[in-house]
Order: sequence, then C-alpha cells, then structure tokens
Amino acid sequence: MSGTYSQPSVFFFGQGRADGTATMKDTLGGKGAGLAEMTNLGIPVPPGFTIASAICITYLETHQFPPWLRAQVETSLQRLEAVTSRHFGGKESPLLVSVRSGAAVSMPGMMETILNLGLNDNTVEGLAEESGNPQFAWDSYRRFVQMYSAVVLDLPKAEFERMLEARKQKSKVTRDSDLSAADLKALVKEYKAHAEKATGGKPFPDDPMEQLWGAIAAVFESWHTRRAIDYRKLHDIPDSMGTAVNVVTMVFGNIGEDSGTGVAFTRDPSTGERKLYGEFLMNAQGEDVVSGTRNVEPIAQLKEQMPAAYAELDRLARVLERHFRDVQDLEFTIERGKLYMLQTRRAQRSGPAAVRISCEMVDEGAISEEEAVARIPPEDLDQLLHPMIDPDSHVDLLTTGLPASPGAASGTVIFDADIAERLARKGEAVILVRRETSPEDFHGMIVCKGILTARGGMTSHAAVVARGLGKPCVASAQDLEVDEQHQTLSVGGRVVKQGEWITIDGGSGRVFVGQAKLMTAELSGNFTRLMQWSDKVRQIRVRVNADTPADAHRGRDFGAEGIGLCRTEHMFFEGDRLLAMREMILAQDTDGRKKALAKLLPMQRGDFEAIFRAMEGFPVCIRLLDPPLHEFLPKEPREIEEMARALGKPVEEVERIVHSLAEANPMLGLRGCRLGIIYPEITAMQARAIFEAACTVAARKGRVMPEVMIPLVANVIEFRKQALIVRQVAEEVFRERQITVPYLLGTMIELPRAALTADEIAREAQFFSFGTNDLTQTTWGLSRDDAGRFLPYYLEHGIIEDDPFQVLDTNGVGKLIEMACQLGRRTRQDLKLGICGEHGGEAKSVAFCDALGMNYVSCSPFRVPIARLAAAQSTLMQRGTMDRTRATV
Repeated sequence: MSGTYSQPSVFFFGQGRADGTATMKDTLGGKGAGLAEMTNLGIPVPPGFTIASAICITYLETHQFPPWLRAQVETSLQRLEAVTSRHFGGKESPLLVSVRSGAAVSMPGMMETILNLGLNDNTVEGLAEESGNPQFAWDSYRRFVQMYSAVVLDLPKAEFERMLEARKQKSKVTRDSDLSAADLKALVKEYKAHAEKATGGKPFPDDPMEQLWGAIAAVFESWHTRRAIDYRKLHDIPDSMGTAVNVVTMVFGNIGEDSGTGVAFTRDPSTGERKLYGEFLMNAQGEDVVSGTRNVEPIAQLKEQMPAAYAELDRLARVLERHFRDVQDLEFTIERGKLYMLQTRRAQRSGPAAVRISCEMVDEGAISEEEAVARIPPEDLDQLLHPMIDPDSHVDLLTTGLPASPGAASGTVIFDADIAERLARKGEAVILVRRETSPEDFHGMIVCKGILTARGGMTSHAAVVARGLGKPCVASAQDLEVDEQHQTLSVGGRVVKQGEWITIDGGSGRVFVGQAKLMTAELSGNFTRLMQWSDKVRQIRVRVNADTPADAHRGRDFGAEGIGLCRTEHMFFEGDRLLAMREMILAQDTDGRKKALAKLLPMQRGDFEAIFRAMEGFPVCIRLLDPPLHEFLPKEPREIEEMARALGKPVEEVERIVHSLAEANPMLGLRGCRLGIIYPEITAMQARAIFEAACTVAARKGRVMPEVMIPLVANVIEFRKQALIVRQVAEEVFRERQITVPYLLGTMIELPRAALTADEIAREAQFFSFGTNDLTQTTWGLSRDDAGRFLPYYLEHGIIEDDPFQVLDTNGVGKLIEMACQLGRRTRQDLKLGICGEHGGEAKSVAFCDALGMNYVSCSPFRVPIARLAAAQSTLMQRGTMDRTRATV
C-alpha cells in the first residue's frame, strides 16, 4: 500500500468523547471498542488512541507500516499531550503510555502488552520529581526495560529475573518493592547493558518514538505467536481478523499505598453468582495481579481498605453490565485514590456460570429467552456434564488451592507442556502442573485433563484459560512446591514424581494423591430451562447414538427424541455372545451358521426389547451388522488356542480360518451389506430379533417405531437384496405374532457412490442416515486409525483448517451429502434424512444439517444437549435474529 489514505486508521478517545463506539469491534478490537464506549458514557478512562486492526494484517503482509499511519499516530499523540498537559519524551510532566493488543474477539493473555513506555534516563528523573517517589520511578523504569526487552527485542526473561534476584540478595531484601531507588537504578543499567550485548551491540532505545513504533510492531507480530495461533484454532477465530493496538496514558497503581490495581467481574465467572468478583493488589501494576508473583486479595477486601474506590467500582460495574446487557470483565487502576477503568469486555465464563447468568438475566428482564439461547456456546454445555469425585471414593488429600475452574479430573503429573501434548495425543490422561502457567503453555493446556498451579489467583492466566477451555483447574496451592527441573511436586516433604497419578477438584480446590473415582455431575434447573427454550426454537430433531438400554435411557434423560444409530455389532463383543458369534464365523456351512445364530437370536431380541422400552415410542434406527468378521476373532496365538478349546475345534483349523479372513484393507473389504449378501442368514436372524422384540413391546406397551438400516450400500441392487430379506422376515413374524408393527427400511450413506446414486437408492429406501465417519474416510482417502501420524502437521501448517473427523468438511464431504439429499428427495419427497456420525454433536455440523432440511441429527448421549442448543442457534441464524442478538453482547 502506498500514497495517501483518506480513511482514518487511528481513533482517539479522551475527555468524555471518542471517535469510536462499542459497535466498531471489527475496527477497534474488543479492548478499543470498550475504551471508546466507556469514554462516551462519561466513565473515567485514561485518554489514548487505537490503531485499527486492519493495519495489523497490512503490517504482517508487508513487514512495514503504511506511509500514512505515522502522520495519524503523531497527530493523535499531539492530541494526547494536549488533553493530559504532558509531554512525550519531556523531562517535566513526562507522558508515559501503555501499548496493548486487542482483537475483535477476546484472546486473554495470548498477545503482548508493554507498560511505562516513554521512560528513559531523562524522563525517569522527571517522573521521580513529579511523584516525589524516586523508588517508584526507577521501579517503573526497571519494569519497562525488562518488558520491552522481552516483547520487542525478544530476549529471554530468565536472565533479567536472575539479575533481579542477584540484586535482592546483594541488598539483603526479599521483595522487589524493598529495593531502593539506587538499587533499581543500578539494575536498569545492568538490564540495558545485557540487552545491548544480547542484541549484538545495539543500544537499548532511549527515543520514546522509537520505543513506540517498536512496541506497535511487536504487538502486531504477537498475532502470529504459537499461543495466539493455537487459541484461534481452538476457538474458531479467523487468522484474517488481526489485532488493534491501544496506546493509553499510563495511570499508576504502584505509586504508593493509596494506589492499586485489579481485575473484576460483574458476576462470578465460575458459578454465575450475582456479585462483584475479582482480585486486587495495593501498590502494584496490572502485571502483578495476573502473573501470580504476588498473593492477591479478594475484591471484597477493597471495600475495607478503600471504601470510596470500591463503591465507585461497584457502581460502574452495574452501569456497564446494564449498558452492555451482559457480564463484564473489568480492569481498573486506582492512582492516589482516584479510580480509572482500563478495560471492559464480555467476560469469559464457565459453562455452568453461562447457563445460570443467561437464565437469571432473563428473569431480570435484561435479555429475552432467545437471546439466552443465542449467547451460550454449545460446547460450553459439555462443562455441565463433567464428572465429579464420587463422595464414596477413598481419597488421599494432598493440598488445597483456589477452585479456579469447575470439574474433577485424574491424570498423571506432567510438568512440561510439550510432554503433556505428546502424551495426550497417545491417549494418556495428564494433569499439567506448573508454578504458574504462561501463554507459552497453552498447547499443553488444551490437551490435558486438568491444570494445577502453585501460584496465581482466580484471575490468573491458568484460571482464565482453564475456564475458557472447560478444564478443571486448581490454582494458588501455596504450600505446593513445584520443582520443574527435577520433575517433582511436594507438600510438607511428601513428594509426587512425574508420571504418578493425582486427582484435582476444580470445584473445591482440593488436590488428591492417586486416581479417585469420578461420577457424573447433576444438572440444574437452569439447564432444564435453557433446554426447554432451545426446544421451542429449533426445527431439527436430535437423536442419540445408543447400543445399550443404559445409553438409551441416558439419551432420553438428555432429551433425545429417538435413536439415530444402534450398532448391533456392539452387542456381540463380550461373554457368551462373543463365543456364539465366533462359532457362527467358524462354521463351514449354512446349517452351522444358523445353529450359532440361533444362540444369538434371544440375546439380540432381549436387547432390542429393552431399547424399545427405553425409547417409549420414539424411533429407533438399528444398523445391521457392519464390521468385517475378523474383528470378532482373536489375533494372538494364545487367544486362538483358548477359542479353539472353547469351541471344541482343532487349533490348526481355527488358525486357518482366522488367517483366511484377514484383509489387506478391512475398511473396504467384506463388511456391511456385503456380509448380509454373502451370508443372508445373518440378516435374517437380526431382522427376526428386531421384529419379534418390536411385536413383544407393542403388544404390552403400545407404539414402537423401528427403522432398519442396511449399511455400506454402494449399489441399489445391494439394498434391494437385503431389503427383500428384511421384509420377508417381518411378514413372517407379523403372521406368527398376529400383530403388525410399522417400520421403515433405509440405508446408511457412507460411500461416495451411494451419494452420487442417491436418486436410484431412494426408489427403494425410505430413509437415508449419513454415516459421516466413513464418508469422510472414503471421500478423503484417510484412515482414522492412521491419519493421526500426519493430520496434526496438516493442521499446524494450514494445509487443512479443521480435522475432518471432528468438524464436518462441508466443502467436500458436505457437497456429497447435499447432493444425496437433493437427489433422494427428488425421487422420494417424504424421504427421511438424518446424520449419525460423530459430527452429529458438533455445532457447525448441526447447523449445516439443519440448513439442508434434514429431519434429525444423532450423537453420543453426552452431546445431545450440545446438539439441541446448536440446533436452536441454527434456527435463530436462519431467521436472522442470531446476528442481531450477538451484536448486543
């Protein structure tokens, strides 16, 4: 970009007026929009200006600032000098600023901040004289040099911390605040000398303008740090959004005992309780509150220490919550008794808190029921279903910290985020243990079961991130000693080593040695209300994937309106059932197979009866046998010998049959409808079990609605052959029982050819259920079992945006699904359409299915509430009310 630019890129705020408003988040970022709106509301905000987020993308693409930006920044800086009566770079009344990031979507702790910018050997003397506190002035300078060196010059923090500790030991003090002005002055000199040496002889910048442009560039570049990228991937935030930069006049919470700083929420972000919640520190800067280096105090204590400031904070919290009609996350500083608001943004909250807050705000008349439905991210409901420690479990208490994020988790102790990530990808349960977490730990925090820290409060990095992720977290376990170098934690001499199990309870703050027994949490009345509001709105139905009566009952408890996938093979994998199944597979002729199948018939019939009863008349979609037969057979020689003995067959004969059934690619071999075509007696047995069970339940309890699903159809003739068997068996059973039960006969669309010929298949099938797990595998040419070797690389390097097994690939697989829906309904207008893959409980996939006019989605029991809420939000989006609702948040 070059030449002049007519549109403003820099937006000023101060003295009760701002160039922007809360509606300009895409331009100003969340922080800048909040500062502008608070300024317009007359709330005390230090004046400053915001550089638009679009400049971030320009800078990252070109590695230089647009030519017009410098003039706009300098003009805004002059306005800032005028309204503050201060001078940027001047010794008398020096103007100091903070430089902070702020994307349109909150990314707490993911990007960079620099405080006290503008200090140098000249301006520090002016600050000391003006404040009458040289120790404060030199401490601010020391902090600035350290922060600027880390953020802008990209120097490791550890060396600066080492020099600080050495200076404290030399001066025989234990706290940073006990260092004298002379000590701090010497430390600044050491810091600058180290920075110059570490950067190859480049002096630390003393020119405030050079400092400012270096800081602006560093904040823009922090958009591309690993932690920021990981956070955006997790929360589906576009990389193209960029971050704004906020340059704000410094106010000082570390200028004396009549000053302080803190973080507050207008309601408790963990529980949703309606009360001012947060933490503060007297004589401190904001970094002290969130870093965990000092023990913070609960916000209620501020009422005792500075009642006037607390009363004003409480008043402004209520004003801001009413104005934004949502819970706010506030940052504030008190400078010599005067309160300044530094930030307001929509507060991140736990799933349980989100539900309670939305319901209570409906009761208060602040929002509508539809707004309550629209506000809660569907995945947040997963937190309500997190396990708790069973009260009857024998637990061994190790220590107690702060209950920073609800839920309980057990796992092996891991002290390094990289190791945690590696082990979690192997399926191991880990608890990440740190003195205090930092944004660099984010990739490990994503995958661990829970987080434990020795430092940090309820608003620390660990606590805020854990709540956003829905992970249990215990923070500030202060008697916990964490030795990350030797990979141990200890309490009072009791040592736990890396790899040993602990259990954390993020609801109580307790930490236990060993693996405690966990149990499912109970759902609240507010959850029920939210689900009822969702059900009033949504169009698409939600079913459950259930293979057992217990899963069926659990699905109904969560509001499922039927079963979308009952995998019959799961009924054969244990005990006498597995033995009978193996007998059938090893049989050498049809009579032998029928004999073994006769043993399986009553077992299947009993299962189906129990499932039909659990569903109380709701439809039950039953998939006939799908996996290749080798999955039921042992592989190890010892197990083959045991099976041979149990079935009374020679080991050699069993080995021969086992080897003959081995397939090079069993996913694409003898499975699904191909089994029923080669061995029609299997289909006949399963059909008889289904219809006999249906007739039994119908005769006793009334309505039953079975849906028989034929899997892996690629050709309409395959379906026709299997359907003929099912219909013949159904008529036989109805004659025998002298009762008729309505049923549907359909297929699972899980092969590209089935989607492409859906019009032909729909002439025979009454419903399609899309098996998106296999459809994704066959469309992409991926194996779920093997893709883990390279999919993480693809995701990290932007080759693909989402894991197609977690988020439905609407551009590829989705086009096949859309085509199948259109072709199928063109042939059969009343064709019932559903989805039963794991995508059925993922919010974006639910919205896709809803937009196609499907009848239902189906998912695992614990994801049914998520799908119900996602379906309601999809309806609101289609009505055009979802965007309007979110715009007010």
